[in-house]
Amino acid sequence: MSEFDEAITTTGPGDDGAYVGALTDEWGIGEAVNGGLLMALAARATGDASQRAGGHTDTLSFSGIFLSPSSPGQIHARPTVLRTGRSMSSAEVVVTQPVDGVDVERFRALLTLGDLDRYTDTPRKSVIPSPTAPLSECMSAGDAPPSLSQSGLLKRLDLRLDPATVGWAVGAPSGHGELRGWLRLQDDREPDALSLLLALDAFPPVVFDLGSQGWAPTIEFTGYVRARPAPGWLQVRTHTDHVAGGLFNEDCTVWDSTGALVAQSRQLGAARFPAT
Repeated sequence: MSEFDEAITTTGPGDDGAYVGALTDEWGIGEAVNGGLLMALAARATGDASQRAGGHTDTLSFSGIFLSPSSPGQIHARPTVLRTGRSMSSAEVVVTQPVDGVDVERFRALLTLGDLDRYTDTPRKSVIPSPTAPLSECMSAGDAPPSLSQSGLLKRLDLRLDPATVGWAVGAPSGHGELRGWLRLQDDREPDALSLLLALDAFPPVVFDLGSQGWAPTIEFTGYVRARPAPGWLQVRTHTDHVAGGLFNEDCTVWDSTGALVAQSRQLGAARFPAT
């Protein structure tokens, strides 16, 4: 079993409908566990609950509000299937962690589920991959500052950033608010629909390219899985077009090795900037 599949494995459902998993700091960034991993775990549990109810299993859309940072330890995902239709199902999932005997809510999300194989026709309109330096010219996570490269998450990922977008790592952000690069899992597990949720939240915060420092927590996240990715590297672009009052939006686009768009997202995050 790959590291990613092991990390999103749950048991259940229990009598209370909960799927129980375990988080570790191997997927941590700072003091929190990566939100993309949590979304993939929750989506997997929700897909299982939907299938048990006669519904669909593939996540088509995921819209969640993050209420508190998750930490290593036991995690509970409680899906509720709201509707099962012919082509799509709707569900809610609430994710909690027991802390000192109290269930603390980490996030809750609404999901639309379906069958991605229904949507394999040629797109009428799509987003072409952004110009990105070839892999051989990109900088790996091992080249990152110790504050980032020592995170458990970056040890699980093979992440390569376009040199034109990494000036922030040496104290010279470009000010464009954009990151571009390539991504795959470090153990060479091929991408699939669930791992795309991880990919949408795997890059460093885009506001680093604007001089932001420290943790940039996600407040709200909305993502779309467009297609099953082909084997190979994923190409990723993140950018922001509005930063004000300590809040920013981050848009992410993911293409597979064939150049097909496979996932998109927008999230609202909080950022800190040095005093001027």
